[in-house]
Amino acid sequence: MKTRPEPGTGGNMYVPYEKRDGAESVVFFTRDLSEEGMKKIYDRVGSVLTGKVAVKLHTGEAQGPNFLPRPWVKELLGSRLPESTIVETNTYYEGSRYTTEEHRKTLEINGWTFCPVDITDEHGVATLPVKNGKWFEEMHVGKGLLDYDSLLVLTHFKGHTMGGFGGSNKNIGIGCADGRVGKKEIHTPAGTDDMWGISEEEFMERMTESAKSVVDHFAPRICFINTMRNMSVSCDCEGSEAEPVVTPDIGILASLDILAVDNACIDMIYNLPENGGKALIKRVESRHGLRQLSYMKELGMGNDRYHLIDIDNGDKVITAAEAVKDIEPGWRPDKYNVFWGRNKRA
Repeated sequence: MKTRPEPGTGGNMYVPYEKRDGAESVVFFTRDLSEEGMKKIYDRVGSVLTGKVAVKLHTGEAQGPNFLPRPWVKELLGSRLPESTIVETNTYYEGSRYTTEEHRKTLEINGWTFCPVDITDEHGVATLPVKNGKWFEEMHVGKGLLDYDSLLVLTHFKGHTMGGFGGSNKNIGIGCADGRVGKKEIHTPAGTDDMWGISEEEFMERMTESAKSVVDHFAPRICFINTMRNMSVSCDCEGSEAEPVVTPDIGILASLDILAVDNACIDMIYNLPENGGKALIKRVESRHGLRQLSYMKELGMGNDRYHLIDIDNGDKVITAAEAVKDIEPGWRPDKYNVFWGRNKRA
């Protein structure tokens, strides 16, 4: 009988940059939270995308207040990727994206009507190999995902009820797994009805192995953009019931390295002045979400050290602490807030 793997530990312990080792990747950063900022940072990484391009983003539950502003995405795709397609999957839980029919209605409500959206598990599932995984040998993804040559992982960085945080790793690790098989493999212990029975380090590892299958499939034609705006401790999957945003907006980061870009975002949260990242840090550590980062490194998915390139200031190399040093505590909504949910108006 095959021995059940043991999950790792330490998912509630932040490792400061100076205590990490290994090579360094490149992460680009801008404070410009706008259509122009999105285009500028895309231009630093987007050249790897060729052929038929998929764009994986979280389109959100109906009237969710925090997902990526549609005008940003519309401008980016229209000017840089006019032939691209947004890709999504149906949800594992019953909600406004549980079936393809419900999902299509939600896409209309949320304004994702300016380009094609492929719900990739609409017509079935496919498998991708998980190289060197300890939980999986393969992961079930939406069948339609395999129709694309390249993948832009366009992520709204935020908290997450189970993962602690949702960065690029969560965006594809959960978001590309199909709604009935793949997501169940990640969330539910085999042979049980405990839908959300897998948590903490084991959940982070399963999610990360799923993400690895997607990264390996598309590499080197894959890049990652994380937007640090409207960062509730709740995921966009909680829709209008998401916890109000209290963490200040920071900017947009991009990289060809999934671990580096997610780790840089976490570093910025930990370095916010006046304990501005307190709420997100509590959410991340209480769920042992930092295991996402250490396991990505163990799986060889990237580097947790990086050169942070400030594209607002002549490509100066800065630290995460320097990137956020002038950010004032508290969240202030911008003009792109269409659905308010539980967020307080200014």
